[in-house]
Amino acid sequence: MITTPRPTRAEVNDVANSVLDGADAVMLSGETSVGEFPLIVIETMQKIIQNIEQNNYPFNPDKFLKPKSPSFLSDAICDSACFLAKQTNAVGIVSMTLSGYTAFEISSHRPEALTFIFTSNRALLNAVSLLWGVRGFYYDKWESTDNTIIEVNEFLKSKKLVKQGDILINTAAIPIEAKGKTNMLKITVVD
Repeated sequence: MITTPRPTRAEVNDVANSVLDGADAVMLSGETSVGEFPLIVIETMQKIIQNIEQNNYPFNPDKFLKPKSPSFLSDAICDSACFLAKQTNAVGIVSMTLSGYTAFEISSHRPEALTFIFTSNRALLNAVSLLWGVRGFYYDKWESTDNTIIEVNEFLKSKKLVKQGDILINTAAIPIEAKGKTNMLKITVVD
């Protein structure tokens, strides 16, 4: 699409396969940077991505939990959070992370609900914000699980990202001050 407004089969295939492979972002660099039709390229990519996401999910049917994996319990919580978000029509999955693992794991499931990640690791904020469906926020008060969940949910409400009556799925590590692996799940109705 550098010199023509219509994509080649190879270009469509590249974009579609990137989505099927689980890419969080897709870019056709030459077509958008020096091509004659950058806006049409972006519109075409958006149509391809939307079609693949709507017609081929769950996007990674080979992704099964592996009971012998060291991350099995955290993976199960993230998988359950995505399942519960769908079943309850939750508007968001809210998680705390220090390493970013929870953000990557939840994003890999491509939940319909937005994913809100809170971390005290400033270096991680930009990385998680590049993940599919994830918004990252700085948070450094690790007093108790209950207080943290209340505070982050209130923060989202104050920023008008959620409203009263919305359902949120919260995940965290207990005890929260230990900042261990995700091992807790809570369904919250926003007050």
